[in-house]
Amino acid sequence: MERYRAPVPSGAVLTIEEVGLEQLEVIRELNRAIFEEERIINTFDRDDLMILLARVDGVPVGFKIGYRENSRTFYSAKGGVLPAYRRQGIARQLLYVMMERARQKGYRRFAYDTFPNRHPGMAVLGLTEGFRVTRADYNTFYRDYRLRLEKDL
Repeated sequence: MERYRAPVPSGAVLTIEEVGLEQLEVIRELNRAIFEEERIINTFDRDDLMILLARVDGVPVGFKIGYRENSRTFYSAKGGVLPAYRRQGIARQLLYVMMERARQKGYRRFAYDTFPNRHPGMAVLGLTEGFRVTRADYNTFYRDYRLRLEKDL
């Protein structure tokens, strides 16, 4: 699968690779470390499932998972970066790679939900990247407010 390579501010090399379910245990470990929960997404049985794995000098540091929401929209369901690797542009690069691959597959819109009280960085990232808030509601599972951000590809 195609790889994306770029330097990060520390001088290390960031690689972002699309992986399959064979890397699910690595994603599970990252998910536990980032979100302190077992649940990743409800099901991996999705059309156009895309799993991106970010590594810095070969060490897994982040991931992003998305899939087809409808014929026009690609939905980024979950993603994150280990705390020690944040604020180095890794989440932004994961977002860029996923958006570009979704665009190449013919999607015209990209969307994700975020909980700004839990993860303010993703709300800020979306707004600085030109996303628009299209919905705000309260999620009873997480007992927190959720924002839906969308952008045309």
